[in-house]
Amino acid sequence: MPPYVIAEVNGMRAAARAAGRDIIDLGMGNPDLPPPAHVIEKLCEVAQKPDAHGYSASSGIPGIRKAQANYYGRRFNVDLDPETEVVMTMGSKEGLASLATAITAPGDVVLAPNPSYPIHTFGFIIAGATIRSVPTTPDERYWDSLDRAMKYSVPRPSILIVNYPSNPTAETVDLAFYERLVAWAKENKVWILSDLAYSELYFDGNPTRSILEVPGAKDVAVEFTSMSKTFSMAGWRVGFAVGNQRLIAALKRVKSYLDYGAFTPIQAAACAALNGPQDIVEKNRELYQKRRDVMVEAFGRSGWDIPSPKASMFAWAPLPPALMHLGSLEFSKQLLTHAEVAVAPGVGYGEDGEGFVRIAMVENEQRLRQAARNIKRYLQSMGVNSSAA
Repeated sequence: MPPYVIAEVNGMRAAARAAGRDIIDLGMGNPDLPPPAHVIEKLCEVAQKPDAHGYSASSGIPGIRKAQANYYGRRFNVDLDPETEVVMTMGSKEGLASLATAITAPGDVVLAPNPSYPIHTFGFIIAGATIRSVPTTPDERYWDSLDRAMKYSVPRPSILIVNYPSNPTAETVDLAFYERLVAWAKENKVWILSDLAYSELYFDGNPTRSILEVPGAKDVAVEFTSMSKTFSMAGWRVGFAVGNQRLIAALKRVKSYLDYGAFTPIQAAACAALNGPQDIVEKNRELYQKRRDVMVEAFGRSGWDIPSPKASMFAWAPLPPALMHLGSLEFSKQLLTHAEVAVAPGVGYGEDGEGFVRIAMVENEQRLRQAARNIKRYLQSMGVNSSAA
């Protein structure tokens, strides 16, 4: 296995900071905002109880599964049975890896987007599967790629991974895409694993959709969500898998061997987040949208044009044309060294990520403007012209 790209970026950043440099970290998608106060209060309240420190349930306490089912009902108008169609995971990342272990045999062929978040491929590689790449961009080339994969892969693919809003590309899809995808999966007898970790970080008033909104989707699909970004609870490691009962049962069985569930006070606090006031979700969404607008405008004036993302906490930025020859890894290294800005090289998300970097909007607006000024100086030193600041 190659070095994990996020760990590599973190190592570069840590070394620079250890040397006393002020690095503006736009590399890792690590929220800089705190969870809601009432959630922290619930954590502390339950942690005070003497009986709250034993083993918990690997599939999640009943309250947390009911809370997630209620969230899907409110947000997507999807009915879920908390007993058979919902399981809590240690973040969506662990859930994907555990389900890969549950349903993958050595030699199985799995369709995964390229570029993609590493767990979408390596979770299945670790389980012994072979990965066949499909595009991330949901255009006609995507559908052609799926059809070719079914025609020419031996054995035929049995699993398809989808991730919208995409990490790293921030691309989104509409309900018509999911309707077509469910029909395709049923026709080809393929399981769909949908990663919806950025369900609530959408911009410009265009809510993200769930594949489970499609009638009959639960026949072929499981969807993963996370509280990491929605409620700024990344370190708490709270996620969910919901959907097809057979896949949920398989995930529960594997998890029963691997873990005893998250710390009970964390689960109780997660219930408070899902069941309590949701104004923090809207506030976070507005904050990330403002950061997006500041970043796109300021970086553009620095000489680096960045497409404005429609969702997620990331921008997927092509390298400045004059520096495309450097490649994404070398460009990222130079940006860290000469501009004191950390970004994630696109090649770490798959070979089709070459020529791009992923920028996380996890610094405040002032720091984003400072990053743009630093980048402008670097680009000018490399002979790249920029507009007036």
